[in-house]
Amino acid sequence: MFRFSKPRWEILKDKKVYETPIFSLHEKKVKPEGDQKPADFYVLNAPEWINVIALTPDRKIVLVEQYRHGVDETTLEIPGGMVDPGESPEEAARRELLEETGYSSGNWSYLGKTSSNPAILTNFTHLYLAGECVKTAEQQTDGHEDIKMHVIPLEEFLEHVDQGVVHHSIVLAAVAKYLLKFPGNSGGGELEK
Repeated sequence: MFRFSKPRWEILKDKKVYETPIFSLHEKKVKPEGDQKPADFYVLNAPEWINVIALTPDRKIVLVEQYRHGVDETTLEIPGGMVDPGESPEEAARRELLEETGYSSGNWSYLGKTSSNPAILTNFTHLYLAGECVKTAEQQTDGHEDIKMHVIPLEEFLEHVDQGVVHHSIVLAAVAKYLLKFPGNSGGGELEK
């Protein structure tokens, strides 16, 4: 196991400077180890997020297409969202998959977590694999979601990842975790444990 050698910096001040419904902006004064002077940094305090690789019994992946304000373009992604207060990440994953796509699964595997962006974000994204997904309901998006669902062969999705069509970094992290944990599994049958 990797052994870290750099210590945490001492937080001298943590002041919330702006609050939104999704995150809060904090100004932190921190001091590195040694004789270096303290410095100011800004971070976004956000709730935990989830992302789901949802695979059907016939080797297809359930995807969502939606406009993203940050990059000002439409993206192709796996289902995901925020963990609501009082909800576990797995509960959020099950809820988001059903809400965004109408699909559900009884075959879940935890792929791990990734730092959403450790330079400026405080949260983690929990990554899940939902196998043998079936359509059990209609989409139930909220008033600000405009999501088009796609179900395509897994191999085609991986080509889109390779070609840069899929470029959301957290989605790419989920794909990497999936390929590392299930290198021989194409998603059609029972998931290996």
